[in-house]
Amino acid sequence: MRRIRTPNMAALSAFEAAARHESFTSAAKELSLTESAISRQICILEDNLNVSLFVRVKQRVILTKAGRLYGEQVRASLRTLERDTLSIAAHGTGRGSLELAVLPTFALEWLIPRLHAFHAKSGIRINMGVRTSPFSFDEEHFEAAIHHGKPVWPRASADLLFGETMIPIAHRDLVGDEVSSAADLLRFPLLYSTTRPDSWRQWFEAAGVHDASTENTAGFELHSMLVRAAEAGLGIALVPEFLVPAIAWTNGLVRAHKMSIPAEDSYYLVCPSDMRHNRPFELFREWILLEAGAFAKS
Repeated sequence: MRRIRTPNMAALSAFEAAARHESFTSAAKELSLTESAISRQICILEDNLNVSLFVRVKQRVILTKAGRLYGEQVRASLRTLERDTLSIAAHGTGRGSLELAVLPTFALEWLIPRLHAFHAKSGIRINMGVRTSPFSFDEEHFEAAIHHGKPVWPRASADLLFGETMIPIAHRDLVGDEVSSAADLLRFPLLYSTTRPDSWRQWFEAAGVHDASTENTAGFELHSMLVRAAEAGLGIALVPEFLVPAIAWTNGLVRAHKMSIPAEDSYYLVCPSDMRHNRPFELFREWILLEAGAFAKS
């Protein structure tokens, strides 16, 4: 029986990059190798496995069915190995880092102002990047994420942080004393988050204003944009109360109406299941759950 040897890291890294790009040229650039070196490693891998991983078509390479399946498996294994390596290194130094995907306004207004205490206590560095919608952890470098929505994320577990209260805000020069009822808001441009397109409809229904015409609207992807737009007098924005910075209230921002509504969704910390043994993540998880619990009670 022919013995199949476990491929070396050079061959697996070359194959994973080539499979992800479906290009030997792009893989060579990413790994700072020559295209012939990538081709040689993959040929060795195919000979060892006795399986064709790519089909060569003129100047292109296309993954075979076996190649696509093996590519997904190798990518997952390499990511697990990277996480394990970082985790054990963190055990040895008492420090480490965590790659965290964040919602930008949440990070700016809630998370970052609290991080100094966590860093001082743990010595762990939090590297942040912005993602506003769910993604595959297998295809990204992130190890965890802050998510707003339902506790549903492919192949990941979620910890509830807290919910939020939505309030209408505007510059006092725009609304003055003109707003006395919820229906009065319809006389102004209504600003909303494009990630929550039904938020104004929900607010008006809760206020007892049914079939409200919300044609005079403008959408912004980020809540920080919404707050700034309201400050600039562009309209009335519906935003989570805790994401309005204190300085905005001193710059003329006011509650456009006293009514608030609880958001349908909440904030969660999500991570792949295999992160639960990662020391930097576990320390961060323990800390942020305590912070979130205290904030929810305040």
